Amino acid sequence: MTQISYYLLAFSLCLVGFSLATKHNQITKLNNLTESRRSENPPRVEPWTEEDISNLSPLYIVQQHGSKEADQINRLPGQPQVNFDHYSGYVTVDSKAERALFYYFAESPHNSSTKPLVLWLNGGPGCSSFGYGAMEELGPFRVNSDGKTLYRNDYAWNNVANVLFLESPAGVGFSYSNRSSDYTTGDKQTAKDSYTFLINWLERFPEYKTRDFFITGESYAGHYVPQLASLILSENKKTNGTIINLRGIAIGNALIDDITYYEGSYDYYWTHALNSDETNAGINKYCDYVTGNFSDECYKYLRQGRAEIGEIDIYNIYAPLCDDSTQKSGSTGSVKNFDPCSDGYVDSYLNQAEVQEALHARNTSWVHCGGVSWTDSPITILPIITQLFENGISVWIYSGDTDGRVPVTSSRYSVNKLKLPIETAWRPWYNNREVGGYVVGYKGVVLTTVRGAGHTVPSYQPERALVMISSFLQGKLPPSLTELP
Repeated sequence: MTQISYYLLAFSLCLVGFSLATKHNQITKLNNLTESRRSENPPRVEPWTEEDISNLSPLYIVQQHGSKEADQINRLPGQPQVNFDHYSGYVTVDSKAERALFYYFAESPHNSSTKPLVLWLNGGPGCSSFGYGAMEELGPFRVNSDGKTLYRNDYAWNNVANVLFLESPAGVGFSYSNRSSDYTTGDKQTAKDSYTFLINWLERFPEYKTRDFFITGESYAGHYVPQLASLILSENKKTNGTIINLRGIAIGNALIDDITYYEGSYDYYWTHALNSDETNAGINKYCDYVTGNFSDECYKYLRQGRAEIGEIDIYNIYAPLCDDSTQKSGSTGSVKNFDPCSDGYVDSYLNQAEVQEALHARNTSWVHCGGVSWTDSPITILPIITQLFENGISVWIYSGDTDGRVPVTSSRYSVNKLKLPIETAWRPWYNNREVGGYVVGYKGVVLTTVRGAGHTVPSYQPERALVMISSFLQGKLPPSLTELP
């Protein structure tokens, strides 16, 4: 392992103070992982081998306690009227340990029987796809500032797909195990459990077995999503079980490669006026991003660069922080203006006993990010991404351009490492006749930005995010100006 891998969290720890919305957040979880790379017993970081993938998960159906009928949600507390069916509950992935993963599923209100199935995974590692993804980003509802009522997200992704949110691994959100050792886990076990979940969930919802299937996610899901996709490809080669009709993956502001993540972060800080010229010059002079061997002078400038940034929301460098002046007392939220205090509203809502009962969840002290320890995490996912597009899987890497956590520069440097030929030159794409972002099509990978979006893209730019994901599902690039109606 390179020295840079061990150093990643030393820089990340200073970013925790920049997002004050919650003490249980995706920043903290990613920080904990990258810091562990510097410890005396770091997680295993070797890239996956074909043998790893093929031996990950035996193909079997686990005995279940739930059913589709029992999982249907009648009405959530404080929920507005809706015209779609939604479900939530548990799928057991290990009957001996009684390890069970919680899901929330929102069918499309428009021709759900012909729409694809989309799985959403949040990162961390160890953060809730339900609390973040469903309740603050792309789900059909968001939580009002009273922490008790919901309002509709007009740009929810179930407008164009049937969307499945999975809290994974066990220990995250409502997901659990009766074996405490299961809360020490890693990339490989998480992929195995997610795959086992999917196979058994499809038994509960058999009408989706032949549906086009896409996996999406953000942040550390840059690990989760490609690894799960790779496992599906491997298991699909076995003819004695369910074939998952995987068509594509889309990962947003994703941790893909440690070195490009680190290099892109400091380049972003300088180009966005968060670091001084002197600091940037020192970093470029003394920090070797090729070998990852950093000198003492390099570390000095890195520390200097961190200190210069100050207290900002690193998820969205232009957004306000959550404090007394930004909290709204009882007012109805607006999906077009993301509330920086949303974490607190969601936390209050999901910890109500009547909400947990309506969700068919166990009585739980729910938090955004669970208490899991990580044991394995490769320093790069690029070989798996290559494997996916070489096997005909559509790969999109998208990036909100105001995110400083895993910035667009990191995404661009990661894709550049693949050295792919360009098939469609860089161009703007449009929504409502203004630029929604920029896109470039490589042979095997599409890289697109979403203008004005932070780390959690659908939180900040829900309409543009819906245009982007609709294009991904249709297998075409987001529209140019001449393609608009």
